[in-house]
Amino acid sequence: MVNIRKPLYAGLLAAVTGLSVAVGGTAAAQPEEGQIRGAGEGAAIPGSYVVKLKDQLGISSVGDTAAELTARHGGSVGLTYTAAMQGFSANMSEKQAKRLAADPRVEYVEQNAVLTIQGTQNNPVWGLDRIDQRNLPLSKTYTYPNGGEGVTSYIADTGIYMQHPDFGGRATSGYDFIDNDTNASDCQGHGTHVAGTVGSTTYGVAKSTSLVAVRVLNCSGSGSYAQIVAGIDWVAKNAKKPAVLNMSLGGGAASSVDTAVRNASNAGVTVVVASGNSNANACNYSPARAPEAITVNATDSSDNRASFSNYGTCSDIFAPGVSVTSTRNGGGTTSMSGTSMASPHVAGAAAIYLSANPSATPAQVQTALKNAATNGVVKNPGSGSPNKLLYVS
Repeated sequence: MVNIRKPLYAGLLAAVTGLSVAVGGTAAAQPEEGQIRGAGEGAAIPGSYVVKLKDQLGISSVGDTAAELTARHGGSVGLTYTAAMQGFSANMSEKQAKRLAADPRVEYVEQNAVLTIQGTQNNPVWGLDRIDQRNLPLSKTYTYPNGGEGVTSYIADTGIYMQHPDFGGRATSGYDFIDNDTNASDCQGHGTHVAGTVGSTTYGVAKSTSLVAVRVLNCSGSGSYAQIVAGIDWVAKNAKKPAVLNMSLGGGAASSVDTAVRNASNAGVTVVVASGNSNANACNYSPARAPEAITVNATDSSDNRASFSNYGTCSDIFAPGVSVTSTRNGGGTTSMSGTSMASPHVAGAAAIYLSANPSATPAQVQTALKNAATNGVVKNPGSGSPNKLLYVS
């Protein structure tokens, strides 16, 4: 009996052990899954992701690595980035994105989402008058040390109406990441207005700067993280320096956008951004929260923080942003309000500083503008905001 049962027990044990090994082998073969940053965001674009590769892979291998990763995990490659960050955008399922996030060559995968312009339509004019004097009332003049000659100002926005006579032939097309071509014309108006405040002859802070349109927002004034990062990447690679990049746009917190801003700044481009129009902490928004950017809050003509303006420790400076008159798409003028209108005042001031100090780093430009600002005049600046109003002299 013993001799009969003993082999039976051993065989059973072997069978169970074999089953255990088989089950264990199946479990080990299941692909690992990582986390997706920004998953569940309200402005998410389903099936679309931004992938940040680990930096040690090298710029030359980004395209090949993107192709290999999507071949392995599924999906397709959209845009590739080599300057503002090493990575790419991808269209794939959530499950494929999670598998991709676990790949050792990937630093993170972020849910692609929509960003929007930070301005709204309104009426009349005053901004330039305010920034060349310390205190109110307005003097009815705008005195400036130079016109931003020799500086290139990149406008990442809805495009620019380059034929507007107030640009004097200084506005040109860079690239259009909405239609993927070189015609970055404006079909919305926001970018033309912003460009006018940076550098038009009549309404611009820096009246002689070169203006380059980088279209990252569509005719409705919205674009994706992937398109914004592509625009920043293009500027980082192609900027004619000294250079300023204005981004009057924003959305939820996005690591990919922050990374792109940091690397563009490291490449020598001074980045100026709107803090946002939610009357909320700018530290919860990108690119406003990026420390390398000069983040701009808005004031009205009485030096109040605009009712819509974001605020907080992630912001750097205030500038006029209510009822700002500037160039209109198709010609003429229009008035708008928003931190979108405040940001280009500072971008223009940065161009003026760089014209006089062409070798200045982005960090030095930021420090210079903050040191020159008028202190303590903004009413209700918001918790944590530096009480500094832009001053050009």
